[in-house]
Amino acid sequence: MPLKAAAHVEAMSAFALASFGGYDRTTLAQNESAFPPSPKAIAAGQDAIARSHLYPDPDWTALREAIARGYEVEPNLILCGAGSMDLISCTIAAFAGRGDEVLGTSYAYNFAASATARADAIYTGATEQDFAVSVDSILAAVKPATRIVFVCNPGNPTGTRIRNAELLRLRAALPRDVLLLIDQAYGEFDDQDPRPVFALVARGDTVVLRTLSKAYGLAGARVGWGLFPPSVAAEVRKMQNSNQVTMASLAMAVAAVEDQAYMRETVARTARIRDRFAQDLRANGYHVPESRTNFVLIRFSGEAAAGAAEKALRGADIIVRGLAGYSLTDCLRATVGPQEIMDRALRILIDMQGG
Repeated sequence: MPLKAAAHVEAMSAFALASFGGYDRTTLAQNESAFPPSPKAIAAGQDAIARSHLYPDPDWTALREAIARGYEVEPNLILCGAGSMDLISCTIAAFAGRGDEVLGTSYAYNFAASATARADAIYTGATEQDFAVSVDSILAAVKPATRIVFVCNPGNPTGTRIRNAELLRLRAALPRDVLLLIDQAYGEFDDQDPRPVFALVARGDTVVLRTLSKAYGLAGARVGWGLFPPSVAAEVRKMQNSNQVTMASLAMAVAAVEDQAYMRETVARTARIRDRFAQDLRANGYHVPESRTNFVLIRFSGEAAAGAAEKALRGADIIVRGLAGYSLTDCLRATVGPQEIMDRALRILIDMQGG
């Protein structure tokens, strides 16, 4: 039977009980939600399991309609996939190939580079400024071979965001034959009105992606969605596997999207824990950029200090993400977890500063 809503709100999510090598450790490395999904989503998933002998709807009809209502968009513009990663991969595969370039930014989500490599295309990154996307740097880096510009806003692993006006300026200045792919996996944590960015899709040269993995707490269900111009959607669908979102995942996603109040409360509670953690770190000498996500980037005095902090946290059974893969060797990324876990991590980091 589904647990009661109050129990779900207070429960620690599965990420806090992940097992590594036989030991229970808290992982703050995966950007999972600090809170479980809506009880309505869990109930819907349990009910759908009984229908698992049937294939899921390959057109995601009920989910598209729920998203259209919740986000005030046209359902015919929506494609769904097994997380936004699926949609990133399929879009890049559809529009970039050998000799083509996908242009991202210094600290854009690394999966885009992996997807570009699989497409046998070339990935390059425009310089970011103060851990944030720079539209001017992107425009200066566009080449004749550029087919896709990939922008994360808010960014991962930095947590920063740029204003919608900057995204609109970027789109207006890019060549019309360059597809702008905007990854808004953390969009629900950004207080900007999404409609101006969503409206770019009507131009025919822009895609906007979202996921239910973060604010909706459905990372394990693997459901993402995006707004695609019809001509772009037609090519992306050729790259997708049929029935890639399961019956249970679709049912959970519909119920989660329909429970906007629960999602907004999850975002608000996560933001309160995040901001308190970040403020306390700054007060103790750490550089922490303002985050509009469910994680924080922590910059240390150097690579050695970051390594020592990671080791100290691991010694206390708290796992954070090192960022050598982004050439941010002096930084760690910490997902927002339950308050008691963040307090433990904070005490360790303050002690390392001699506080």
